[in-house]
Amino acid sequence: MNINFNKDNGLVPVIIQDDRTLQVLMLGYMNEEAFEKTKAEGIVTFFSRSKNRLWTKGEESGNFLTVKSIDIDCDQDTLLIKALPKNVVCHTGSFSCFGEKNSKGFLYELEEKISQRIDDKAEGSYTYSLYQRGINKVAQKVGEEAVELVIEAKDDNELLFKNEAADLIYHFLILLKAKGFSMDDIEGILKNRDK
Repeated sequence: MNINFNKDNGLVPVIIQDDRTLQVLMLGYMNEEAFEKTKAEGIVTFFSRSKNRLWTKGEESGNFLTVKSIDIDCDQDTLLIKALPKNVVCHTGSFSCFGEKNSKGFLYELEEKISQRIDDKAEGSYTYSLYQRGINKVAQKVGEEAVELVIEAKDDNELLFKNEAADLIYHFLILLKAKGFSMDDIEGILKNRDK
C-alpha cells in the first residue's frame, strides 16, 4: 500500500466504518507513524491534531477500534478502515460520530429487491409467484425452510446448513412483505430488547 502522506502536511484522512454494518463511525487523521502503529497492533491509532501526538482511539475510554481491513482510495491519499468498535465511538456517547447505530446492509438490499418484484408483479419471478399464492403458502414455506435448517443443523455439512439458513432468511423476508412489515420493524423490536 503506497500512501501519499505528502499532500496535507504528512496527514491523510481516515474514514472508520463498522465492519459488520458498514455504518460510517468517524473520521480521523493519520501520519505515517500512526498508520504503522495501527497496522502493527491491529487497533486504530490516529494523529491527533489538537493534542499534536499519536492518539489510540479508546486509550482513555477503553472503546477501542479493532482493525478488520484497510483500503486506500484511487488517489492514494485517503484510507478506509473497517473496524469492530468495542462500544460507542463518539465522545458524545453516540454509537457513531454521525448518529446512532444502524445495521443496513445487503439484507436490506435483498428486502428491497423482494419488495420491488412483488410491487412490480414481476412475471416469471419465483418471489412474486409465491407471494401470489397467499399468506398461508408463504408461511408454510417459511415453516418448511425452518425444519430443513434444523435437520441440517444436526448434520456436519456446513454448505447445506448455510444454504438452508439463506433459504429461511429469503422466505422470511417474503413473509414480512406479505404481512406488511419490514426488517426495520423487527430491528426496532430487537433494539428495544437490547436496552
